[in-house]
Amino acid sequence: MTTLLRRKRIFGVSLFDAMLAATSGLLLTASFPKIDWGFLAWIAFVPLLCAIKTKSPRESFKLGFFTGLAHYVTLLYWITGVMETYGRLPVVVCWSILLLFVMYLSLYPAVFALLTSQLRGRSPKYLWMAPFLWAGLEYVRAFLLSGFPWENLGYSQYNWLQLIQISDILGVYGLSALIVAVNAALFELGDAISHKGTISWKPVLAVSVVMTGFISYGHWRIAEVERLAGAAPKRAVALVQGNIDQSKKWVESFQGETLKRYERLSLGVLESRPDLMVWPETALPFYFLYDEALTNQVVELVRASKVCFVLGSPSFRTEGQEVCYHNSAYLVGPTGDVLGKYDKVHLVPYGEYVPLKRFFPFLGKIVEAVGNFKPGKEGQVLSLNGQKLGVLICFEVIFAELSRAMVRNGAQLLINITNDAWFGTSSAPYQHLSMVVFRAVETRRAVGRAANTGISAFIDPVGRVIDQTPLFEEAVRTRLLPMMDEKTVYVRYGSFFAIGCVLVSLAACMGILIQKRRGRIS
Repeated sequence: MTTLLRRKRIFGVSLFDAMLAATSGLLLTASFPKIDWGFLAWIAFVPLLCAIKTKSPRESFKLGFFTGLAHYVTLLYWITGVMETYGRLPVVVCWSILLLFVMYLSLYPAVFALLTSQLRGRSPKYLWMAPFLWAGLEYVRAFLLSGFPWENLGYSQYNWLQLIQISDILGVYGLSALIVAVNAALFELGDAISHKGTISWKPVLAVSVVMTGFISYGHWRIAEVERLAGAAPKRAVALVQGNIDQSKKWVESFQGETLKRYERLSLGVLESRPDLMVWPETALPFYFLYDEALTNQVVELVRASKVCFVLGSPSFRTEGQEVCYHNSAYLVGPTGDVLGKYDKVHLVPYGEYVPLKRFFPFLGKIVEAVGNFKPGKEGQVLSLNGQKLGVLICFEVIFAELSRAMVRNGAQLLINITNDAWFGTSSAPYQHLSMVVFRAVETRRAVGRAANTGISAFIDPVGRVIDQTPLFEEAVRTRLLPMMDEKTVYVRYGSFFAIGCVLVSLAACMGILIQKRRGRIS
């Protein structure tokens, strides 16, 4: 059977190798929520490495592309549901758009496979470039074409508390590199046993030492951060999950019902004596401070509660003849005065704005219920009685540089407001939450996350997810959160490790090209 599969070819590679590559993609997806078997990430690349072992550059690229297709289709399938339900696009169009997007993302594992096979072809020892190649490509993906660092490899370990503490130095990219290194070591071990009959423990020993170092650092760092958090001043933060049906959210006749629900939930949690009440992204389905009657209703609630509120609302301002719309968060004081406003910086392409609209005017927004927004200023923080808050709206929380900029500007606590109602009960809300964990660890800031339909939760400065709410239920949660001041290595120096990986990868590429030109690589 294996021989038959090896003889049968598909897109220029053997069917057997294509199946191995696709297996890697499926194992990667299973490492993330909802399946959430993070341990699979540590072996997920082995089938792909077996498939590309003796392949040409063209074949290796194709096999890496197959891995990407299998992974990203199964990881991001929920995008089609958003487009079909809220964009009102035909199913065929939805899947066509997803496939185009997945094909772009699949270029990254394709390039990884190509370069890895070429480097290992020179000598097995060059397989140790693989971790740097993968981490470098992840970093590029975080910025290229507006960036999409959704579920980088290291995020699969969000539940392994001791291991992820290294992120306050290396970011999530350090974990991604370690996972690929373990895969490479296992592959080399298996290859040595099957072909040479001898075992070389050097690769396994090397990655074991690094992993032991990461975990040892994690044990020490957890104790140290918990000590700092225990000594820090605290704020009682209440998260309000209104569970507003997305299909009714922007219906004008439902605005009153929306406010009544948030009022009932907010007044009900006052007995826990919160210092700050947090409502989700666009919890106010109108222009706060512009719609007088509805604004007064909210202000009266704030005054009656006698606490500060973070309220998600659309907003606008005029610049000459142009009206600029923003996805915003208002900080409102106990007297009803606006203490500050944060405008979302990283907007959702084709959801909140249309990229390249000047050149492709026929392209419209997939989600019509939201405006064509303008980005705000990176690093904005809000002042709360002398202390500072950083607010991240929706998928801004997957961009580490945004939370880093806020903490560099003095944010002592991070608030994430989001509306994941678009995603239904798919894996997307769970995937979204898994990435929030790393923003807490990288910055050593507690995170309060209020989501319209869930998942709302608190994440402490060491990455523990606390008081997680269920999906599609009304919920309120209150927690004392530390106001931290420490600035981590990652906050101070950013993704230096990932940038180093990019530079090392470029140097490796140059080396391959030079040697090819000299005829040393056929």
